[in-house]
Amino acid sequence: MPSSSSRLPVNLLWTVIAAIGAFTVASIALQRGETINSLWIIVAAICVYALGYRFYSAFIAAKVLMLDAGRATPAERFDDGRDFMPTHKWVVFGHHFAAIAGPGPLIGPTLAAQFGYLPGTLWILIGAVLGGCVQDFVTLFFSVRRDGRSLGQMAKDELGAIGGGAAMIGVMMIMVILIAVLGLVVVNAMKHSPWATSTVAATIPIAVLMGLYLHHLRPGRVAEATLIGVSLLIFAVIGGGWIDDNATVRGWFDYDAPQLAIMVILYGFAAAVLPVWLLLAPRDYLSTFMKLGTIGALAIAIVVLRPELKMPALTQFIDGSGPIFGGKLFPFVFITIACGAISGFHSLIASGTTPKLLANETDARFIGYGAMMMESFVAIMAMIAASVLEPGVYFAINSPAGIVGANAADAVAKISSWGFPVGVEQMQLLAQTMGESTLFARTGGAPSLAVGMANLFAQVFGANMLAAWYHFAIMFEALFILTTLDAGTRVARFMLQDMLGNFGIGAGQSNHYASIILTSGAVVAAWGYFLYMGTIDPLGGINSLWPLFGIANQMLAAIALCVGTTILVKSDKLKYVWVTALPLFWLIVVTSSAAWEKLFSADLRIGFLSHAEDLSAKLQAGTLSADMAGKAPHLIFNDYLNAGLTGLFMLITWLLLGDTLRVVYCVIAGKDYPRSSESAHIPSRLVENWVRD
Repeated sequence: MPSSSSRLPVNLLWTVIAAIGAFTVASIALQRGETINSLWIIVAAICVYALGYRFYSAFIAAKVLMLDAGRATPAERFDDGRDFMPTHKWVVFGHHFAAIAGPGPLIGPTLAAQFGYLPGTLWILIGAVLGGCVQDFVTLFFSVRRDGRSLGQMAKDELGAIGGGAAMIGVMMIMVILIAVLGLVVVNAMKHSPWATSTVAATIPIAVLMGLYLHHLRPGRVAEATLIGVSLLIFAVIGGGWIDDNATVRGWFDYDAPQLAIMVILYGFAAAVLPVWLLLAPRDYLSTFMKLGTIGALAIAIVVLRPELKMPALTQFIDGSGPIFGGKLFPFVFITIACGAISGFHSLIASGTTPKLLANETDARFIGYGAMMMESFVAIMAMIAASVLEPGVYFAINSPAGIVGANAADAVAKISSWGFPVGVEQMQLLAQTMGESTLFARTGGAPSLAVGMANLFAQVFGANMLAAWYHFAIMFEALFILTTLDAGTRVARFMLQDMLGNFGIGAGQSNHYASIILTSGAVVAAWGYFLYMGTIDPLGGINSLWPLFGIANQMLAAIALCVGTTILVKSDKLKYVWVTALPLFWLIVVTSSAAWEKLFSADLRIGFLSHAEDLSAKLQAGTLSADMAGKAPHLIFNDYLNAGLTGLFMLITWLLLGDTLRVVYCVIAGKDYPRSSESAHIPSRLVENWVRD
């Protein structure tokens, strides 16, 4: 063992890191009345993540889970060269990060900046280290110990048929809401923006070309395909500017939100039914390349520029009167941040493809805990990018016309009255600089994030290309989102086929092409409905759908933690059950509070039921405009449907929690309970350094 003298420098280093972390976090939390440099947040985040990974994840790995490097993983035992395959840990890390890093860590913090930069920043740091990273880590580990089984199957095995059935239904419905919200963000970023629409549209044939190149023309020539794909992406961004400047051609790509929604729906269906090598795989590859490169460039820009945060630490909207979405700081900051701190969607990946690739069980710490930590850092940078904007500009971009008014003069007057001055000329100049006709009411978070990113990139990498940087950022966000949208549609189709297969329905045969078309159509129709209704919502759609997405996503995280808590108790780790039980308890409180607000709040911008009743009364009284009168029946139905889904989500959550408490009680009381489904210990025979190190 190392002597105490040899450990002294290491202990001193970690003491210094802890002191710097505590000082920077305290400074951020207590700073009032003066602007704060964004570098403080970067330093605080790095210190918190370093301490969390070095000590907390090590404690979980050694004491709670007891990772075993000598135990054969499912990748080794079931190696088939297709689904199960021992893979180098860095390759698995890249795959896992690409799969979990959707738009959530970009959009959630951007929207949550409505409350100020402080609440979201603190939750991103604390929630990730103690909640999100833990959920991903334990879910991955328990799946590895159970032959790579999915979360729903583990819930059925560990909790019983009732809990497992509820989990499967909940996961399926969550996927529908998630995909709809992602589609809405893309649509709001592209509406009436020929540059953005043409650039994003160009990524589809680029991905298809890469797929054909790698599958037929030059199999295995990944470097060549990468060079072609990235070159064409750059050309697509520049070409979008040419299209936007051409009075004739720009009309081919100028669409409103409902039209774009139909196009996204058709794309989702095509991506779900086409061979994976033709569209999905090359798009994922392009997306991964763009994710790592752009996030790295954004980090460099923030460190080099060290911009001051212009958004206050706290705004007056913590009382629930926010224009972007209704609801008080608690609980809505937590369900708005969502993926940046803890994401239930990650549990589907951690119990899906990733456990089938791990060559060494000990890699679960690096991949499960570490990849989520990186995603949390992405969320921190998104919060900074949103907070360095002038607050008046931020609210002008993100506030829906239904709140601030459709007229530019009315909008700036309303926003300025909140204490965040902004002018019509200022917004017109900004839109012109970014190559847009307008930036007012571009709800969804993506446009304002793109403006923040473009300003940072332009100051470091080229100020004379601000419009190109803006549309590059839009394309970057769209690639993030469309990758999750098309992959999510495909996963949802698999889930639907599995559910139908359990009932002996023919559509459950995944290798039958008619089944693929029918089930893909059903899934796309489900999320397409919510997407389309969001585009005709006068409040921008994001007002109601993002909180619903946040509730659903956090509910899925609660399901994963219920399974993890149950397994810990069954494994004689009762004294460590707090590791999963504490974040589970917090999620139950947050989701229950948010769901109650969304169901029964009298505030028309929060409560689904109150909004439906108010709209119904106005429709009957004939006080609505002709346009709103035509939309009202659909919006009323949508409100009641959202309310029903929220209630169902909470019913499933509490059902899973009750089942978890039942099993825990049975274990402690010595009564009968479903036995652990952990596979037997088989010694590993892998000796190759590239796999095992």
